[in-house]
Amino acid sequence: MEQNKISVWKGVLNPGIFLGLILVLYSLLLYFTDQTFNKTLAAGVYLIYIVGAVLAVKSFRENARGGYISYGQAVGAGAVVGLYAGIIAGIFTYILYTMIDPGLLDKLLEYTKQSMLDKGLTDEQVEMSMKASSFMMKPWIMGISSVVNSVFMITIISLIAGIFLKKESATPFDAETTGEE
Repeated sequence: MEQNKISVWKGVLNPGIFLGLILVLYSLLLYFTDQTFNKTLAAGVYLIYIVGAVLAVKSFRENARGGYISYGQAVGAGAVVGLYAGIIAGIFTYILYTMIDPGLLDKLLEYTKQSMLDKGLTDEQVEMSMKASSFMMKPWIMGISSVVNSVFMITIISLIAGIFLKKESATPFDAETTGEE
């Protein structure tokens, strides 16, 4: 019985969108509780990345590859999940800083400046750093950075998770019917 070959782009679309929406909900939770700049809570994104990537690759293995997946396919699936989730999170980041709360960018710049002062940097060092930070803290750059960060982090997670999630086919016939190449 031959299964239809499902591309990685289609096979991880739903998990990628779901992960992106979870990231948006977490960002909204932090925003509405006035914890947007809380570094400890912001680290929760990495836990979301880990759980989301593992579940997405496992789902892809079971639903699109007939229970078999190579290490490379697992890593590739993770990267695509990161792209989908990152695009959603990046669009939300742009909307947050331009439409929902345009003043949040000023709060971020002030928070960044205060963090540098707290670390003991001189006023001159802070001023130079803030010039560079001001360029990078534009909503469209932050949105693009969100996409790049999601792809990078979820790919790294998939490199590790793929070791445990890979399940090579036992016979060449299994590889042929599951779409492995």
